Order: sequence, then structure tokens, then C-alpha cells
Amino acid sequence: MSIFPKIALKPEVTEYLKSVFLNNEVLAAVGHQEAESRFQNLLACLSHPPSHTCVRASTHLSSLEDIQHKLGEELRKQMCSSSTVSQQILPHPQIPDVLLLPVDGPRPVKQLSSGVVVGAQCGSAVLRGAHVFAPGIVASPKYMKAGDVVSVFSDLEGKCTRGATSFQGKKVFVGNGVAEIDRSNIFCTDKPVKGVGVRMLEPLYQSPSFDGVLPSLVFLQNLPSVVVGHVLGPRPGERILDMCAAPGGKTCHIAALMRDQGEVVALDRIKNKIDQIHQNAQMFDLHSIKAFCFNSTQAVSGDPAQKSEGPPFPPESFDRVLLDAPCSGLGQRPSMANTCSRKEICSYQPLQRKLFHAAVKLLKKGGVLVYSTCTVTLAENEEQVAWALDTFPCLTLQPQEPHIGAEGMLGAGLSPEQLRLLQRFSPELSWERTDMTAPLPCRANMDTIGFFIAKFLKN
Repeated sequence: MSIFPKIALKPEVTEYLKSVFLNNEVLAAVGHQEAESRFQNLLACLSHPPSHTCVRASTHLSSLEDIQHKLGEELRKQMCSSSTVSQQILPHPQIPDVLLLPVDGPRPVKQLSSGVVVGAQCGSAVLRGAHVFAPGIVASPKYMKAGDVVSVFSDLEGKCTRGATSFQGKKVFVGNGVAEIDRSNIFCTDKPVKGVGVRMLEPLYQSPSFDGVLPSLVFLQNLPSVVVGHVLGPRPGERILDMCAAPGGKTCHIAALMRDQGEVVALDRIKNKIDQIHQNAQMFDLHSIKAFCFNSTQAVSGDPAQKSEGPPFPPESFDRVLLDAPCSGLGQRPSMANTCSRKEICSYQPLQRKLFHAAVKLLKKGGVLVYSTCTVTLAENEEQVAWALDTFPCLTLQPQEPHIGAEGMLGAGLSPEQLRLLQRFSPELSWERTDMTAPLPCRANMDTIGFFIAKFLKN
């Protein structure tokens, strides 16, 4: 159900996306009215959160049933301090390490006269169950004290001046909470303020906060991101490369699926993100992960005899490669505004192809390459598949298991058989059409972030 405005994009980006979703192949297949409806649904659903929270369970440490029970107990403790009804937790019927929690919303929450304004990223986090952390607050009432009950608004365009006492620009209401910190401390210039700034009491979308909840046993992860690990199909004893690994959620999932037997090499260009991967590996008690700060486009060594542990690596060093590529991120939800230009949106394709070249060289013959993005454009998804099949005759598309998303999108000249082998999570296909009486797992498979997966075999 739409309660927020459609995602705010630059007009040039809206026109670009419209040309993607109303391309000639799509128009010929479904007609102008249906294609236009899908595009408008996309713009609407992107500004709203999915209808569920997805939790990946550390089944290498404990059984799913045990984790489900412990999570239920932890969330019941949360509920005792609020008027919230008991939280339902369901195992996903097709993915053995996923628990699903339905999101209650939108709820009938009344706006208050006093309010704080938060940045768009913070507002999106609130819509998915988070409290408001102090660094995310950009404006608050002049005399706000800890204990004051306030409404929380998300700044749609990023135009609110930090430290303001009010804001009349474009904003949306995301719920009510209680201030945990005085205004004077939030905007103190002496030292950066940390911790919860507003504890949400009546969020517009109610889902549990996972802050500090079973940190070694559960990990918040979008459903398609969990599917990627299973599609890659890692096996104990293999050597696997995660080319763009930060923050390490998929890296840790791969290691867990291998029962921590083998080697998972994680690369990322940013040093503090590598530290985060190490922290996650330690938290999940995974010892098979080796993370390096390195540019993956340069990960292929010119010396085939090189034996060093770290990058660059000799050709054909890995049994499987995950290329979860840097992308325009236009599938992320909820996202009420995106300030990128068309030039920025279109700038990722060349980098993705450089990474693809390296991935194919590093993959052993008979190995598996999985390519994924969290965006909705043809240029970064199906067109990249068409280019890869043309550029690398050694690659063939493979069936994906599980395949719970839709097939690939028309518009890149791929055959119907090829499109069926791709997996595109397309929330616009079910937006405003989902049967809310259907079982949660069925709804969860459709109402996701926008995401794309392709699986290749190197012959």
C-alpha cells in the first residue's frame, strides 16, 4: 500500500529508467499500459520497505530450530517493554538458513506537534526497524530534552541544515519516539555524539530492532543477498573468491555454507571495510576467510608461477567466483530519494566489465561464476550477460537453485531460454497486486529489494 510519495529522482534519471522499462521488447510482449503500470509501481515500491524482515541464521553454529527459538525469546523480551503484539518468526520453505518476520505497517500513527528531522539514510533505517542514532539527526526542537516524545521526519532532498530548530522542506513522517539525548548534546561541536538519539515507540512500520540481538547467530540480510550464496553453491574444501566483498555478509555466508572448510578470499579496495570483514568473520567464528585490501580489477597476476597467499593471483586460481559488482543501487528499498545524475547511474558498466574480465581469468575451467547487482537497469544486468556471453565463449549460463525470483527482463536481445536462467527480483511486478492473505514466504519472495543474479559455468 502506497503512503509515501514515489521515489524522488532527477528528471533525466526518471526518463532513463522509463526508457528501460518501456523498451521495445517489453512493449511488444506486454503492451504499453502494462509496461507503464510496472514502471510506476517500481517508483512507488522503491520508497516503501519490503513486507518482511529477512534474517540469515548461522546454521554452521546451531540448528535453524534452535536459532528460531532463541530469537523468539529475545524478541519477547523486547515486546515486554512495549505494547507490541507477539512477533511471528517463520522459516523460509526453500532456503534452509533464512527466518522471515512480517513487518506491521503502515500503522495508524498520529503525528505530534514536536518533531526531529533525520537524514534520508537514517529515515530508511527507521522504516526497517532501527532506532534513530544521534549522528542521523539534522534538526530538533530548540529546547528538546531527553525524555521528550517527538515525531520523526525524514528529509527527502537532503536540504535541511544541520542544527536547525525547524524545517519546512520536503519531508515524510516515519513515526514517533522518545528523545534519549538533549538537543545541546546532539549538536555539540566538541566531540561526535554517538548512541541512540531517539528510541522509536510508534514507528509507521513496526519491525523488531536487532541491535545487539544474538549477534553471532543472526544477521540481517535482504532475501536476494542470501539467495546469491546458495546459487554460488560453495562446497567444503574449495577455494572461492569474493571480488567486492565489503561489508562481508556474503563472504561469511559462503564460508558458513562450506562449513568453514576450504578458503574464502575476500577483496575490497577500502581498508576500513576489510577491517569490518575481519570483525564479521570473528563474530561468526569463521576461520576460512582471508581478506585483503586490493583492487579486484588488478587481481590477476602476470606470473602464472606466483605462489603468494594474497593478491594478485595466478590465472585459474579459484573454484568459484562471486562478483557482487559495484552498481547504481537503484533496487535498494526503502529509498525515498536518489540524487545521482544519469551520468553517474550509467558510469558503472565499464567498471563491471573490467571486474568481469578479471573474474573469468581467475576462475578454473569447470568453475562457477556468479554475477549479481542490487539495481534494476538493463545496462548493469541483462546487457552485461549478453556482453559476457559474446565476449567469453567459454561461459555458459546455468540454472539457479533456488530460483524464487522472476526471470530476466526483456530488452537486451537474450533468448527466452537465456532469460529463464537469469533471476531478477522485481518488486514492481507484485506491488499493489499481492494477495495479503497469501503465506508470508510467498509474499517475501516477491516483495524484495530489486536485485539481479546470473550464474555462469566456465567450460
